[in-house]
Amino acid sequence: MTFRSIALLGLVPLALAACSKTEEDVAAVPPPPPGSVAGSTAADRDGDGIVDGYYTSDGIYHPYRPPAPPPPPPAPSPRGERG
Repeated sequence: MTFRSIALLGLVPLALAACSKTEEDVAAVPPPPPGSVAGSTAADRDGDGIVDGYYTSDGIYHPYRPPAPPPPPPAPSPRGERG
């Protein structure tokens, strides 16, 4: 009789464990870089391996920093009237 009780106490948790759902650990998604929107797609427009901006779901590109200023105008030529 005691063997049945001990066996029953040992088998019940095994039977219940087989029916339980195990939750898998899901890795946390890293936060998006500053200035971007969660759920957007990163973009490397110049191909240097560094993310330059991101595309939103509507297909618009958003750069992380403003574009570089245009180069300065050329210097005046040394030819011509001197004053």
